Amino acid sequence: MKMPVIELSDCISCEVCTAVCPSVFRLNDADFIEVAQLDNYPESDVDDAIKNCPADCIYWEE
Repeated sequence: MKMPVIELSDCISCEVCTAVCPSVFRLNDADFIEVAQLDNYPESDVDDAIKNCPADCIYWEE
């Protein structure tokens, strides 16, 4: 299954991904962005988050 991944070492916690795709990305209690565990990810919404990420730290993984 294809799922989005965040490279946390590059993430600047700007929360653009959480604004663009809140069903997939969220800020956890430790103030890191995390990916929700879903059966299917909304591909176009995740693609928008990838395109809008200023740190370029989100990508798809098989």
